[in-house]
Amino acid sequence: MNPKDNNHEGDHRPDRIFTARRIVAMDGHEPEAFAVSAGLVTATGALGDLLARFPGAEQIDLDGALVLPGFNDAHCHTSQAALQRVRVDVSTARSVAEVLALLRARARHTPPGQWVVGQGLDEHAVAGVVDRAALDLVSTEHPILVIQYTFHRAVVNTTGLRLLGYASAGDAPAGGQLPTDPAGHPTGWLFERAWLDPWLPGRGPRSIAPAGALDAQLAALEQVHAELHSVGVTSYCDAIVTPVEEQLYRAALEQGRLPARVNMMLWHSYLPANGLPEHPDVQFLRFAGVKMMLDGALSGGTCLCSQPYPSATGLDNGLQILGDDEFGTLFRRASGTGARVAVHANGDAAIAKVIDQVAQLPPSTVDHRIEHCSLVTPELLRRCRTHRITPVPFGPFVLLFGQQILDFYGPERAQMICAHRAMLDAGLPVAGSSDYPIVPIQPLLAVQSMVTRTTRDGLAVGTSQRVEPLEAVWVYTAGSAHATAEQSFKGRLTPGRAADFIALSQDITTVDPEHIADVEVTSTWLGGECVWQHT
Repeated sequence: MNPKDNNHEGDHRPDRIFTARRIVAMDGHEPEAFAVSAGLVTATGALGDLLARFPGAEQIDLDGALVLPGFNDAHCHTSQAALQRVRVDVSTARSVAEVLALLRARARHTPPGQWVVGQGLDEHAVAGVVDRAALDLVSTEHPILVIQYTFHRAVVNTTGLRLLGYASAGDAPAGGQLPTDPAGHPTGWLFERAWLDPWLPGRGPRSIAPAGALDAQLAALEQVHAELHSVGVTSYCDAIVTPVEEQLYRAALEQGRLPARVNMMLWHSYLPANGLPEHPDVQFLRFAGVKMMLDGALSGGTCLCSQPYPSATGLDNGLQILGDDEFGTLFRRASGTGARVAVHANGDAAIAKVIDQVAQLPPSTVDHRIEHCSLVTPELLRRCRTHRITPVPFGPFVLLFGQQILDFYGPERAQMICAHRAMLDAGLPVAGSSDYPIVPIQPLLAVQSMVTRTTRDGLAVGTSQRVEPLEAVWVYTAGSAHATAEQSFKGRLTPGRAADFIALSQDITTVDPEHIADVEVTSTWLGGECVWQHT
């Protein structure tokens, strides 16, 4: 499907009328059928009425038990999932030897002096230690970089350390760390800004993580989109985009290889003085705002909290990536261009700092976002409502990382972590988010997590935040559309909105909540066209 031929004037495809056992439009109604023309829902209601209104329309009965709007992931890193396949994918390695073999194979075909980049490392799943000394066994002629799967840290070899100018712990930039061995020498690991700044240096300097050939990037992106369609994702917001990722998405759009609606968050160091560029395509490829990062990771135990906790930093709290003055300056610069600003802030102390900045802005029609917004309080949620801030919390993290959440933050604070119930009750337009590829993008996995608040091992975490299945779906459809100011265009199956929808094999409102993630997507539709079907 070529998106340039979809949802635009001059599209004269015949009308279609869709029926199913149950259709939930996410506007409070459950129509018997809906009509689609030129990629948009044109009418909903009784089948007989629609057949009379659209004579000659093709009638399609959707296989499955439940039809919903297409899922929309408001914070993921789809381009990085594609680039991981172009770089050296070490996500399945289970030993240091495997990691080194994969890197060594790439180094043999890389000119000396050029970076060899691995991606997707889970050091806890790898037998042995991946550090500077291990990577030196791959090559001393190439700088080697291996990106840890959370993107909050990475590890380099000695050549990489030298090129970055890191010789001791004191060389770490503010908001970063350089762990050392007992002798005081850097281990090769780079935390937060120690590697983020070289990776995302802004316009001019070259990134330490080259992206590879564009043709290979496009092929990988097509693979990723096929996987997204298989779990019902029709829209997403890529939360870190630089000119590299923008070029990839633009090329996919121009070549008719972008079968999803994509929003891009431009990393703040790449923001032009005159603000965000124009949307490449208002319906398929848009700039949603500017991305910044204020603190560390929730599941990694490095977020900035108001009360001490046994964090992974070796201190009693997490990391503040940007100092208060620098953060304030950058935030005002970005918001001053009229752009929506989306700030990564997990801990309650970091969240408060973001709200403080928004509160100082002059009145505006722009709703800013807090990415993850993990550990909140009722007062913080009240302030978010007052200042029209959209929270974008993790969907599946309780199911996947519930034990780590309890270990780091304790059961009391866990009651207000990924607080979907409290956010909805506060009247906030909560958006759905996976942070893929850090975790699976599967929306039904997130729905199960939000409904049950239990891990795969049956551990209950913060059960006061449980929501109903259709409330969780609202978060991943209408809520996510609000996060990119597209609530009038998608997220509901109502007239005038995009005909993006999915059919499920079972009704998630009646199955055992512990098995919601097992429900299959039978088909995925974008603009009324089938882009994936279960076989």
